[in-house]
Parts: sequence; structure tokens; C-alpha cells
Amino acid sequence: MEGLNHVLLIGNSPHCSLSLIKKLATTADFILATDGGANNARKAGIRPHAVIGDLDSVSRTTRHQWPDISWIFVDNQNNTDLQKALDYLVAHKCKKCTLIGFYGGRTDFSIGNLLALYSYAKKIDLCVMEDGWKIYPLCSEKTFSAPIGTRVSLLPLTTCYQVTLAGFKYPLKEARLTLGTTRTLSNLTAANRFSVSLTRGTLLVYIEHKSQR
Repeated sequence: MEGLNHVLLIGNSPHCSLSLIKKLATTADFILATDGGANNARKAGIRPHAVIGDLDSVSRTTRHQWPDISWIFVDNQNNTDLQKALDYLVAHKCKKCTLIGFYGGRTDFSIGNLLALYSYAKKIDLCVMEDGWKIYPLCSEKTFSAPIGTRVSLLPLTTCYQVTLAGFKYPLKEARLTLGTTRTLSNLTAANRFSVSLTRGTLLVYIEHKSQR
């Protein structure tokens, strides 16, 4: 269990793509569901290795289907099931985690889930995916691959320093971005490989991708 390489983390959103869950499960070496995310896993035909949270949203049907998997009860009402799961993954030295089912449904939960990534961006390589887009929390440099003309937006969570974009229609060099800026919305890629770098701060990199439906 120690040193997990690539984890698929499944949340409780009622709008996540079951077909995308199936696809992502084929590349993960460990599948973890957060509380009611176990219901989404069951509907997608995916058996998680474990389910974590306060376990108040798991249906009776899901419980009965998997009596022998690891059910990890965490009794802490001061953080969310997503944070409970990420704390668990940090403790088990997870290197990379793809999240699905954490956006959609209640708007406050969706925003809160994205903001919660800030505390973990330096500890795990995270990617939130839903049908048609993905978001990476970034605090250093990362190179991405996507078709030319892909729409990409940068959303600073903090003041970000020396932000540089390469491989974009509208490049940027050593710019300072502050929370609330809109100058880095709706850029387009000009190469199949493109990069985002910064020396300090944390931002979200939003990348559109082909729908799985």
C-alpha cells in the first residue's frame, strides 16, 4: 500500500460521467471512493479498493454489494470527505491522483472542492476531471499535451510570480498574476505540447478535452 503510484479518487457528484470513470479506472493502480462516491463507482461497474469518509451517503445496495472491501470511517466533521481522502493518500505517499465526481451538484461543494486542492498541490500530482475538461492545481512547472487550438485558462488561487506560458497563441513571460485576474482566461494552444511555469504561488490550469459521452 505504501508509495501508491496512481490513484483514481471517485466523488459523490450526481453529474459525473460513468463512462469516464470506467476509462480512468483502467490506468489507476488503486481506486478510492469518498463516501457516496462508492455509489458512482458501483453504477459504473467499478469496484474500489477502499471507501473513505463519514460513510453517511453510501447506499444500502452499495454496502451489501461490497461487504469485503476496506471501509475507512473517519469521524471528523471539520473537514470534507475529499480532504479526508487526500490526507489518507498523503499519509500513504501517493504520487499521482486523478479525481472525478467532485464537481457538479451543489455549487458551494464544487467550489469548495477546487479550493481544497490548494493545500495538497505540493504533495500530490493532482488532476480533477469531468466530461469535457480537466483542472490541474499547479505551483511549479508542468508540460501538457493536447491538440492545437485547445482552450486553456489559468485561475490564480494566490498571487503567482513569474508566470510563463510557452506553446500558446497568447504567450506570457514572467508575469505576476493576482487572485481575481481575468487576463489568463480562454487562451488557446499553438503547439501539441505546451507548458506553464511559475516560481511562487498556486494556480489552477483548466484544459478542455474531448467529451467522453
